[in-house]
Amino acid sequence: MMGDILFLAHRIPYPPNRGDKIRSFNILKRLCQLGTVHVATFADDDEDLGHADMLRPMLGSVHIEKRAVSKPVGAAKAILSGKPISLTLFDSAGIRKFVANITTQKPIDAVFVFSGQMAQFVPEDLTGSRFIMDFGDVDSAKFASYARSSSWPMRHVHAREAVKLAAFEKAVAHRADCSTFVTEAEAALFRAETGLDAERVRALENGIDCRFFDPRADFARIEKPEGSLVIFTGQMDYRPNIEAVVSFADDVLPVVRQQNPHVNFAIVGRNPTGEVQRLASREGVIVTGGVDDIRSWLAAADIVAAPLRMARGIQNKVLEAMAMARPVVASVPAYEGIDAERGRHLMVADTIADEAHLILELLANPAKADMMGCAARDRMLERYVWDQTLAPLGRLIGREPVELRQKALTEAS
Repeated sequence: MMGDILFLAHRIPYPPNRGDKIRSFNILKRLCQLGTVHVATFADDDEDLGHADMLRPMLGSVHIEKRAVSKPVGAAKAILSGKPISLTLFDSAGIRKFVANITTQKPIDAVFVFSGQMAQFVPEDLTGSRFIMDFGDVDSAKFASYARSSSWPMRHVHAREAVKLAAFEKAVAHRADCSTFVTEAEAALFRAETGLDAERVRALENGIDCRFFDPRADFARIEKPEGSLVIFTGQMDYRPNIEAVVSFADDVLPVVRQQNPHVNFAIVGRNPTGEVQRLASREGVIVTGGVDDIRSWLAAADIVAAPLRMARGIQNKVLEAMAMARPVVASVPAYEGIDAERGRHLMVADTIADEAHLILELLANPAKADMMGCAARDRMLERYVWDQTLAPLGRLIGREPVELRQKALTEAS
């Protein structure tokens, strides 16, 4: 008889409206098809706490608490303990107690951990349960990149985090039965760093809900600004997204508007920082903040830009745009990890100067842009539906699908 599953996530996997939540929610849904799941997770705020009610019908139990450790306190604890800040920011006696109780009281035979900082809650004496660690990306490598591009004192802070986190990731991976990443490139990097083989470190790719992200679906349409519309979508308090739109506004948009003065650039996403909001003062730049439905803006876009200068893994923003049959112009970092043909399914700019050239080329040739958008959607349907990308999950946790709790899953969706 199969036991239950424990799922640990650093952020409540609902609603699926940002990159990490999209992945965690879809993994959780599939785990619920495989058995009874118990969840321990954090909420960023009171609104997040309220979302627990949407998850309860599909779960055996859920423990959610608002993350209370501030960055200064987390940093101080990290210095005193010698741990990565990523761990001290997410430490919780409440989650430790919940995990201890659930692993004692329930027949847990699989533990799925979403995001590295949650591995600190997996008991050291865990026996009889498969332990799957979903790192997503190699976070230590991300902090190393931050260190290279930062000035003092943040260069030192990020460099320390990279070293401490790399040691923690390696130790966790040697404990886990399998560690998963969103792309084979990330998995290969981690195999090289840990010495583990492809059976212990593998890709578990992101997908896309092509029924929701469908240009023919029923969603509100917006009144498009006069002229052509290029958009960027994403969480706008996330450093790589901030750097992307600032770089685009500084280096790409002026070149585009010099040849086509009626091009507008819309930055669409929650929590824009002051640096992002100030871009709205520039001619042709729109900063929307959070929107009711991202599909409304994607459908209105002539082009979706993904000018990320630093990125890891698969970019959900690119998959969403392609599923909506929009022509995408992506930087090389934004394209890496996506199984699609450049020049056919999307445009890839090797340099910042190329971004302006490719955008102007597509704006001048709407038929080509439409054809590329259609090919992009076909590729998403062929390659990136969630049922296909998450198909290995059952084998990873040592079981095959059982009876679906369809009603609860539908309500939660």
